[in-house]
Amino acid sequence: MNDLQKRKPIRLDEYDYSAAGAYFVTICVNKRYALLWENVGADIIRPLTTDFDNYLSEYGEIVKKAIENISLYHPTAEVKKYCIMPDHIHLIVFLNCNNGRIISAPTLSTVIGSMKRWVSKQVGFPIWQKSFYDTIIRNEKMYLEIWKYIDENPLHVDEDIIEY
Repeated sequence: MNDLQKRKPIRLDEYDYSAAGAYFVTICVNKRYALLWENVGADIIRPLTTDFDNYLSEYGEIVKKAIENISLYHPTAEVKKYCIMPDHIHLIVFLNCNNGRIISAPTLSTVIGSMKRWVSKQVGFPIWQKSFYDTIIRNEKMYLEIWKYIDENPLHVDEDIIEY
């Protein structure tokens, strides 16, 4: 039983993930299946455009709605930028202090977890890998680099995407 590999923690031990700040979040589809775009195989010629909403599958549309509604369910959370890829999503999430009002601030894990559960409920089965990846955005330079990465990420869709 002790031979099982222990999962490496991906959160900082001493960091308060309910603190006001900006976070770069990546959430992957289970087994990296390409569920969020329509057929993304090499047989499709994708124009160089920034309007990738045209590629969203039915599941991708559900994810888009969930992302755009995060602030409705968590008023102290705001998605500033996002990108839905065939097998993962990227978000820039700001957690705010809600103008000094004392309320129970959700953690980043609470915000992302509730969004993931809502999507899976709408789809009818769990589509996400366990957990998510995050980076604390520490300054404006980092913020702008991540913004650019999110903008350009759809232009670099891997040709070895796993079709579901």
